[in-house]
Amino acid sequence: MNTKLTLNLNKHIIESAKDYAKSHKVSLSQLIENYLNSLTQKNEKEIKVSPLVESLTGVIPSEQDADFRKNYYEYLNKKYS
Repeated sequence: MNTKLTLNLNKHIIESAKDYAKSHKVSLSQLIENYLNSLTQKNEKEIKVSPLVESLTGVIPSEQDADFRKNYYEYLNKKYS
């Protein structure tokens, strides 16, 4: 069921939103409805990670880890010496 809603917005914002809606071939009402829907549905949709993916979390060391770089350099130095 559709219900009418009155909003008070800055005129410049309304004009920009109309231009955006027109360029994306959607009505301003549909654009606002989609936006509000995405805001309200965001909390209900939690991204579930599979146990396999969760078990792999943190396996790859950070590139910013100084010890990792030092250890890798030492490994390569031994390997090719």
